[in-house]
Amino acid sequence: MNKDSSTDIAEIGRRILQAEAEAINTVAETLGEPFVKAVHTILNAPPTGRIVVSGMGKAGFIAMKISATLASTGTSSFFLHPAEAVHGDLGRYSQDDIALVLSTSGETPEILRVLPAIKRVGCPIISITSTADSSLAKHSDVVIEIGNIKEAGPLGLAPTTSTTVMLAVGDALAMAVLEHKGFSKEEFAFYHPGGSLGRKLMKVKDLMRTGEENAVVEENVTVREAIHVITTTKGRPGACAVVDSSGILKGVFTDGNLRRCLESGKDFLDKPIKEVMGRNPKTVAPDSLVEEALNIISKHKIDQLIVVSKDFKPLGLLDIQDIMSIR
Repeated sequence: MNKDSSTDIAEIGRRILQAEAEAINTVAETLGEPFVKAVHTILNAPPTGRIVVSGMGKAGFIAMKISATLASTGTSSFFLHPAEAVHGDLGRYSQDDIALVLSTSGETPEILRVLPAIKRVGCPIISITSTADSSLAKHSDVVIEIGNIKEAGPLGLAPTTSTTVMLAVGDALAMAVLEHKGFSKEEFAFYHPGGSLGRKLMKVKDLMRTGEENAVVEENVTVREAIHVITTTKGRPGACAVVDSSGILKGVFTDGNLRRCLESGKDFLDKPIKEVMGRNPKTVAPDSLVEEALNIISKHKIDQLIVVSKDFKPLGLLDIQDIMSIR
């Protein structure tokens, strides 16, 4: 492939992207009261209501994505294929639900076929379509018009720009609902326990070792006794918290402290642990994010953090290996 050919191909790609970006900008400028009404319709739905998103063909794939976005941001939703709906799946609708229907032309036969049944159930219908004059729009309670969009590409036939605009409008709808609900990072983490998003929002208390997995000794026990506690604690932690008689954290004894004792060549096993422990240990609160804890561990080049309460009593242990296991 010669350089000129590569340049031509890149130019085609730029032209398509620019055309789709311009179409989104055009819809953004005209977005108004119908969009606001759609958001309020979703916000005012009964707690048991779901957003049932439908579309046919390429619009169906966009509908799936919009439904997934709604569900992952706290708005109960599922995708319903129009062709399957007329073969029994219409029973999935309830009067508490909202039908969100996508069709560029607004004349898709499979879509129009299910509208009377949706009306009978009593679901409000929100449509995303080209024009308010379409059959779909005339049967909808709320119509978000995207205009008569010219599809990108030399033929102008394959659904490209229209589906991109539908996706953008769906994202805008989901994010507007999210913002007005006051959806929090904590709620987002609840719906995203897996993957990098969930991990970034996971709290220390969700990962820390507690109870039988958390080694804690009093400052007057011997090093020998402390080592025994560490080695017999479930999960074999690499450290133990050292507390005073009131349970207040005073220090930490780690593998590193043990190595330094061994390197000193002195008899240390029967010394009180407070004489060899590390003082001023790095700590973290249980409601801190795991990402924040990881930053502390990385900055100070340590392997463990003691998780403490407001009165500085050990609640648990966060080990670097536990963090790495979820990354």
